[in-house]
Amino acid sequence: MSDRRRQTRTEDVMAAIRAQAAARQLAPGERLPSIRRCAAAMRVSPSTVVEAYDRLAAEGLIRARPGSGFYLTGHGLPPLSLARPAVPRAVDPFWVSRQSLDAEADMLKPGCGWLPAGWMPEAALRRGLRALARGSDAVLADYGSTRGSLPLRRLLLGRFGEEGLHLSPEQLLLTNSGTQAVDLICRFLLQPGDTVLVDDPCYFNFRALLRVHRLRLLSVPRTASGPDLAAFEAVVAAERPRLYITNSALHNPTGASLSPQAAYRVLGIAAAHDMTIVEDDIFADFEPEPSPRLAVLDGLERVIRVGSFSKTLSASVRCGYVAARPDWIEGLVDLQIATSFGGPSPLAAGLVADILASGGYRKHMEEIRRRLAQARRAVAPRLEGLGITPWLMPRGGFYLWCRLPEGADPVRLSHLALAEGVVLAPGNVFSVAQTAGDFMRFNVAQMGEPRVYAVLERALRALRQG
Repeated sequence: MSDRRRQTRTEDVMAAIRAQAAARQLAPGERLPSIRRCAAAMRVSPSTVVEAYDRLAAEGLIRARPGSGFYLTGHGLPPLSLARPAVPRAVDPFWVSRQSLDAEADMLKPGCGWLPAGWMPEAALRRGLRALARGSDAVLADYGSTRGSLPLRRLLLGRFGEEGLHLSPEQLLLTNSGTQAVDLICRFLLQPGDTVLVDDPCYFNFRALLRVHRLRLLSVPRTASGPDLAAFEAVVAAERPRLYITNSALHNPTGASLSPQAAYRVLGIAAAHDMTIVEDDIFADFEPEPSPRLAVLDGLERVIRVGSFSKTLSASVRCGYVAARPDWIEGLVDLQIATSFGGPSPLAAGLVADILASGGYRKHMEEIRRRLAQARRAVAPRLEGLGITPWLMPRGGFYLWCRLPEGADPVRLSHLALAEGVVLAPGNVFSVAQTAGDFMRFNVAQMGEPRVYAVLERALRALRQG
């Protein structure tokens, strides 16, 4: 072998190790493959691997432990970034999140993803907090247990049982939020570079979180009854995604719910191609009558259910959950210890448990469903009067996924509205394929102020006038 050819092979091995380290496929402190295994995998001679490892050790990226092998040091690695795609800031999920979360008190937020504070059960929350303050010192001062509050888990298991999903306490883990639940699942099941499938459109923070994990995102068009099944089957067969993340009930942002036929087909396709499904059930309690659930039909064989109470009780009381196979829950418990040292705050879990056990939660949700139905009936015609047309009328929830008038650019519309103190959510924030450029998501619960419609009217007129 010529010196130049050997040099090139050595550089190839070094580049491969650097790439795995940068993508976090090798973690700092992790042992590298043995010289023989690396040589076989790279189809080079052992001496080439020895030279590559020696040179990487000289750079400080790896170090040798006599009699043990070579280990990654992490020295010189780039920081783990969010790997944002190059898109306009107004169609970046972080832009919408920041504008909504950091909005001043007088700003209007029809683009945000939560109910107004005045719609939440303020009296029940205050009563629960007073009761906790009079309770055990441990609730006020200690860490949460690794699986989270047993009383709350039992209440959740009872609620699941009403749906026909009968689980043991070992199949349920409480988390700090629904977002943390998805984050733990990604850490547990996936490696950087793995393929994940989402709906198009989908909840924009799915996109943001999955990019943090350096995963390859694919999307499938969402219809009124579920994913486009022909496209779903084709992409799953061709790309073999490890995970599919979806909302079955009152899908975010479209408001659509899964049909029985689509649910069975999705589960059949997932089983045929060994794909796991994460079913985010955060909007379940907004449905007037339950629609099909993949977790119930599957019995948690390959479906993982996640959820939280941020939308129904309080976004300030951070408490979510994961329901899955017992062996997966065991792994997720360890990950939660490693990343946050225990389950959710005993204060948060105790407060949620108190409200669920009191019976007031059901009455609260009945009132919320009634108010949302009124809001949808009031908001839809006012938007239609501006030429903004709902894609469908949802059975429940607070989202309307709307098509804008022809030629109305949602990005420019968002900037014009923001200048007048109104935060909007343009469609491509929700689209991996960037195919929702003429859509926008509206939160009907945040549209009681007439100023919202006046700002929209002025902004649309400005767009028409160029």
